Amino acid sequence: MKKELNKKAQIKVQQMAFMLIAVTIFLVMAGMFILMIRFSSLKDTAKLLEEKNALLLTSKVADSPEFSCGNAFGSPRSNCIDTDKVMALKGSRLQNYDGFWGIDGLEIRKVYPAEASSSAECSLENYPQCGRITLIESSKGTGISNFVSLCRKEQNQDSLVYDKCEIGMIIITYGND
Repeated sequence: MKKELNKKAQIKVQQMAFMLIAVTIFLVMAGMFILMIRFSSLKDTAKLLEEKNALLLTSKVADSPEFSCGNAFGSPRSNCIDTDKVMALKGSRLQNYDGFWGIDGLEIRKVYPAEASSSAECSLENYPQCGRITLIESSKGTGISNFVSLCRKEQNQDSLVYDKCEIGMIIITYGND
């Protein structure tokens, strides 16, 4: 009789051990399922955050001292690019700015008013009758754009200097590492 009770006790202990293992496996699987659901949107959130940072970077570059209008056109302006400065910068070497902004490409395009020459690359010979200034050339990566004001000083027939502003777009290309 004692052996039979001993065997029953052993079976009860084994049943309890199997139940504990089964409950532990169930809780681990439920935890993994909850984690999968929780982190499934993490990649989408990271992509949206990267795009938002890229848009903020376009404003940061446009408002940097190398491009910004500053007080040259009256009051300080946000997202205003002084195209005279940009052309001077394009004429100089941009090697000092390699990796400065952490971008792979930088282009400025005139959007409005649209002219026949608006697709031509700007050089010192055809400026301002052009529509595109490429400062850093890039053929790979993701391009993010933002609208900006393109302002410059111009002289009319009476030799009066005035401010001329147009609508433009700054396009920043960054790599997808």
